[in-house]
Amino acid sequence: MDVKDFIEDLLQEEPIFERKEALNPDYIPANLPAREKQIKELAIIFRDILTKPGSVSVTAITVGKHGTGKTVTVRKFGELVTEIGKERGIKIMFAHVNCHKQRTVFLTLVEAARQLNIDVPNRGLSTQELFKNLHDHLEKRKAFLIIALDEFDYLINTSTMEDLYLLARVYDEPGFTTKRINYIFIIRDLNSLMIVDRSIRDQFMKNVVVFPEYTKEELYQILKDRVENEKAIRKGAIEEEALRYIAEHSENARFALEVLDLAGVIAQTDGAPIITVEYAKKAISQINPELGIISKTIKDLDLHQLLLLKAILKNGGKQVSIGTIENEYVNIVRNLGEKPRKHSQVYEYIRKMKMLGLVITEQSGKGTRGRTTLVSVTDSVKEIEENIEKEIQNRLKEKTE
Repeated sequence: MDVKDFIEDLLQEEPIFERKEALNPDYIPANLPAREKQIKELAIIFRDILTKPGSVSVTAITVGKHGTGKTVTVRKFGELVTEIGKERGIKIMFAHVNCHKQRTVFLTLVEAARQLNIDVPNRGLSTQELFKNLHDHLEKRKAFLIIALDEFDYLINTSTMEDLYLLARVYDEPGFTTKRINYIFIIRDLNSLMIVDRSIRDQFMKNVVVFPEYTKEELYQILKDRVENEKAIRKGAIEEEALRYIAEHSENARFALEVLDLAGVIAQTDGAPIITVEYAKKAISQINPELGIISKTIKDLDLHQLLLLKAILKNGGKQVSIGTIENEYVNIVRNLGEKPRKHSQVYEYIRKMKMLGLVITEQSGKGTRGRTTLVSVTDSVKEIEENIEKEIQNRLKEKTE
């Protein structure tokens, strides 16, 4: 069939989707099945912002695995507390910043200010000066701010202790009569905080909201809510068994929504009137949730981290000593005309990549002379070796432009 004819026919057919945007991971629905408890916990933690605004700076951590609803719940809470504040005559502002993209405390504050249309200099100031500048703008507006720092794990690894101290304890310093900036830190694992000084860590962990993995029934309720209440799929355009199948075979909510979206696209491409179990199966076979996470992580590595990953893959990604990897890394780097990083930095890169789920490390045992660290890559990294090479070429190109 001619492509133009296909498009014309598609426009004449009754569509599978009614509000496809309701399946987008960034979409905030009216209801959040299985996350009412977490919203209530956040409300208790941030109660003072509504009852005694400015008396304290509130911080909270939301922790849970990928696809457990942390981001959407925090953003929903931001909507609710802003609305309630307005009703009570309190100006509460909310900003959601992804630390995967804004990888320093300074840049997160700049991005928060940008979202709120607050004009602050993005250069020429220290992080502390920028914080004071943002605070003063809020003071003039008589406003209070909640900043949600998503994927905070990344910021922990790229920030100085001084900057992290600023987030945790800046209002302990004299000179602030009213405390106007508050934080919600969104992380996957509390262990990522172990590298932070204890005084800072204790402040971060004063209020922890845990997001457990969804059960299969909860995943089904999430999908059903998006279909029926949010009208993502036209009424009658999906089999009940297909919804059940997707929920049963999904590892998390993000994956389940992605599968439902793709199943609808496949069905519509085939000219089918409804999404059946067969279309759900086809969609699942085309999506690997772990590969998506790993691919996203790879894009945010710097040049030398990527080159080190390439060195590990030289041996097929199989277990090899850190010394052998470092020698291979040095050869690759020098062949590109770059300066190799020192041993301590290489070791730190491997530690960080382990935390990101890219590599596996263990100490050598019997049969190996001396004690050394053995490193290998995860199976998912092996599958995207070509992507790693592309990212390396992109970084090299960026350096010459």
